[in-house]
Amino acid sequence: QVQLVESGGGLVQPGGSLRLSCVASGSINSIVVMRWHRQAPGKERELVARLSGIYATYYGDFVKGRFAISRDNAKRTVYLQMNSLKPEDTAVYYCDVGATWGQGIQVTVSS
Repeated sequence: QVQLVESGGGLVQPGGSLRLSCVASGSINSIVVMRWHRQAPGKERELVARLSGIYATYYGDFVKGRFAISRDNAKRTVYLQMNSLKPEDTAVYYCDVGATWGQGIQVTVSS
């Protein structure tokens, strides 16, 4: 079973950017659907972005063009580029690759 390790989180000021990475321990070539989710304190987990294949994407309404999900099969990695970050984006972010979940990584948006 593939294991996942997320990185790239941290503290950023409002309006800033972060790129989250999710590296798999094995090949992801055959995995079609990849997702990023998030969970803020006291709130339910929500889907942030989904990538089906290489180009088919879906984003939560709250993203509004600010985030982009992508994959690099050669690096066994799925990315989430987050721009124009807002305090309400503060949450633990999880990658989901072929129904295997990462451990989560904290993103805090604050001045």
